This record gives sequence, structure tokens and C-alpha cells, in this order.
Amino acid sequence: MRLSLFRRYFIAIGLLAAATGFCQAAEPTSRTVLVLGDSLSAEYGLKRGSGWVAQMEQRLTREKKPFTVVNASISGDTTFGGRSRLPALLAQHRPGIVVIELGGNDALRGLALANTEDNLAWMTQAAQKAGARVLLLGMQMPPNYGQDYANRFSALYRNVARTHKALLVPFLLKGVGDVPDAARLFQADRIHPNEQAQPILLDNVWPELKKLIS
Repeated sequence: MRLSLFRRYFIAIGLLAAATGFCQAAEPTSRTVLVLGDSLSAEYGLKRGSGWVAQMEQRLTREKKPFTVVNASISGDTTFGGRSRLPALLAQHRPGIVVIELGGNDALRGLALANTEDNLAWMTQAAQKAGARVLLLGMQMPPNYGQDYANRFSALYRNVARTHKALLVPFLLKGVGDVPDAARLFQADRIHPNEQAQPILLDNVWPELKKLIS
């Protein structure tokens, strides 16, 4: 039986209201960037507000990109820690973009590379299933870890990004940890980049991040 004009009218109104409600609910989600990292993103040893994540938020504001940045980084965190924390963060903040900067501490603690790769893959998929786009920030190990180990470690980020179609910054510390005068860009512990290095880290991240916010 053909629907009456009034019935079709009210169905159309209902569908429009539902669609409008969905858009209103989704909009804040797409405007949140969640950064899940370790001390490199948590401003370890730095003045508050001077780290690359804070500078990223400032640049977004200058370029009139209406995004809110949530920095959920914790010094000393591993991919295991990030994996356990991510579900609650996704539920709380409903981010449109998730930046994952984890894995360095896994290597420093001698954790199995297969587990690190599995955790990164799990976090990437979890974020994507929650409706977020993912940017992985890769790390590299110094030569004293052995060339084979260093190659396999850096490759796991590429593997995850390629398999799950995430964007990738191959080496967050490019221009900081791989230059002849690197010592001037690190704190006294020779592990954590100093304030002078933070704009370089942001410049490494920004080109890939722009692909997600444009």
C-alpha cells in the first residue's frame, strides 16, 4: 500500500532529525586530537607548555584549525601501558585523531619486539574502530643495540602502518638524535630532548598531521 503524504512527511522529518542529531554528536569527536605517548610527549624535564604537543596545539590555533588536543602521555609508559589505557581514553574523549608515540621504552626494557608490534597494531585498530584516524610516531634504536635489532625495531612501525593503513612518521627524533652535534639538543641525561629540540619534533610530526586535519 502506498504511504500517505502525511506519513511520508513525518518519516522524512524523523530521518532529518536523526541525521542532524548524529552530526551534532559526531562533531566534537572529530575535533579532538588524542596523543598517547611516553616521556618524549609528556614534557619530561621541560617547562610546562614547552613540549612539542603543547606547541602543536598552539600551531593549530594559529592556523585557525579548531581542534582540541588531549595529551594523555605518561613518562616511562610502554605499549603495554598504552594498550591498557586506550579504551578508557577513547570512551572519554572520543577523538577524531589518535597520535601514538610509544615503543621506545619497550626496547629499553628488552621487551619482545613481536609483543610491541602486536600492541601497536591493537591500539591502531581500536582507535580506528572508534572512528579515529591514526598517526604512528616511529622510533629508532642507537647502534649499540646491534644493527639487526635496530632494523627490526624500526620496521615494526612500518609494518603496522602499512597493514592497518595508518599514517607514519618514521623517526620522531629525526634532526635531533641523528645529527653530529646531538648533545646540544638533549637534556643532561642524554635521553630526553631539551626545549630547543621541541620545535624540531613538531616539524617532524606536522606534515603527516596536516593530512588528517585538512
